[in-house]
Amino acid sequence: MPRRQARMGPVVAAAVLSAVAAAAAPRKGKPPEPVFQTSDRCLACHNGLKTASGEEVSIGFDWRASMMANSSRDPYWQAGVRREVMDHPAARGLIEDECAICHMPMARFEAHRAGHEGRIFALLPFDPTDRMSALAADGVSCTLCHQITGERLGTRESFVGGFVIDTERPRGDRHIYGRLKVEPGLSRIMRSSTGGFAPVESEHIRRSELCATCHTLITHALGPDGKVIGELPEQMPYQEWLHSAWRQRKSCQDCHMPAARQAPISSVLGQVRPEISRHVFVGGNFFMLRMLNRFRRELGVAALPQEFESAALRTAAFLEQETARLSIDGVERHGRRLEITLKLENLSGHKLPTAYPSRRVWLRLAVRDAAGAIVFESGALEPDGSIRGNDNDADPRRYEPHFAEITRPDEVQIYESIMEDASGIPTTGLLSAVRYAKDNRLLPLGFDKAAAPGEIAVVGEAAADVDFGGGGDRIGYRVDPGAARGPFTVEAELWYQPISYRWAENLRAYDADQTRRFGRYWTEMRHASAVRLARVAAQIP
Repeated sequence: MPRRQARMGPVVAAAVLSAVAAAAAPRKGKPPEPVFQTSDRCLACHNGLKTASGEEVSIGFDWRASMMANSSRDPYWQAGVRREVMDHPAARGLIEDECAICHMPMARFEAHRAGHEGRIFALLPFDPTDRMSALAADGVSCTLCHQITGERLGTRESFVGGFVIDTERPRGDRHIYGRLKVEPGLSRIMRSSTGGFAPVESEHIRRSELCATCHTLITHALGPDGKVIGELPEQMPYQEWLHSAWRQRKSCQDCHMPAARQAPISSVLGQVRPEISRHVFVGGNFFMLRMLNRFRRELGVAALPQEFESAALRTAAFLEQETARLSIDGVERHGRRLEITLKLENLSGHKLPTAYPSRRVWLRLAVRDAAGAIVFESGALEPDGSIRGNDNDADPRRYEPHFAEITRPDEVQIYESIMEDASGIPTTGLLSAVRYAKDNRLLPLGFDKAAAPGEIAVVGEAAADVDFGGGGDRIGYRVDPGAARGPFTVEAELWYQPISYRWAENLRAYDADQTRRFGRYWTEMRHASAVRLARVAAQIP
């Protein structure tokens, strides 16, 4: 059976592309048999589902308002790919091929079976009458995830879209893996309605290693001629989880596909199950869900407005309730000076934030005097989506260090990863980045930073900060309120932004349809680009 290879640079990829395609393609003279069906073949039977208490838990409705369903419509991703192609025109074909691995996986897989590279822009705008375009439009869809076998899951070669799909089974007997057993009668109905997919119970569908196939990404930096000059662990949430205490507690699916109690998985003769996994894929991108909804006509989304808004509200609630805890660990007054210690706890099973490096979490701390006037503030969010005092938002060639103590308003504690290119300059170009200059994202419980492998290492000042470790961080603020009079009120907040100001603004330098479109979207919505994760307050006499 054909296997996807671990991600490689363009020079190597070009050499093996024909071999991969030859292994996947059928005998000469016969067109490859379709491996996938679009989601419309599944939704009829997997919608209209309710729990015993009446809660709507339809698999199709949940999925179509998720980032999984809209991975190929994501306007920020499309703009980002266009930027990479403009930066590295000599490698255009291979950039599109690699960027399609996890955002247009079905179309890309079928392209390889036919012996050519995956394409992105040639399939836009989406055309439902064209099979490849329709597969691309369906994003990360039902017959993609549920056809992935358990073969080599968790190995390095499975990462960067290196999943295995059995292409040798005849069309009438293709396996669709699920966590629940399906009775023979219902299995026959499904085989008939889907054109030959047979449900098979398998535990591997519940393992984090399945998610890791696309959510572990290693990028290769390219030089001016398109040749590889370096490598970067772009996204490593699985490895972060594996290096934490959470590996013994919960899987990716446990958190991101929460269980619904007493519900069927099918509207056709579906029996009530003790629990089913909801296909909400709740994560961190509330902002993009709202962007997809607001510009739904231009982007051609399928989910209804209320479905997108429900998904965005669910995501915001998840972020506010499940990701972090903030507390004031101490407040003291020494003469005129105020000393405040904050404690942060990462409640998630990976770094916070994790995955795509445009994401950041930061602290806002404000001190008010007896009249309510602010006498000190660090980390204020501006209406344009920037953070006041953040060096990187003000100047793309600089960035904020990690702080153990903050004494000035223009010092901001930002938990983020900052990439740099071969010349040591900060960059938001994934295929220009060769290393991290900073990675002080909050570590999950049980994460030993001293023993962490290089691909998930702490980078920068946080590596030597004894108060920064597995489970969170502790940071001090020393504030001189000047002539202001107390009692003083301390307000501390933890904020999160999925697309940082600098990552959005850097795209403005590129003159293309996709970058201009995202720039317009960003300008209209950046005032709502962040959410508050936690808030605490205290008084100092």
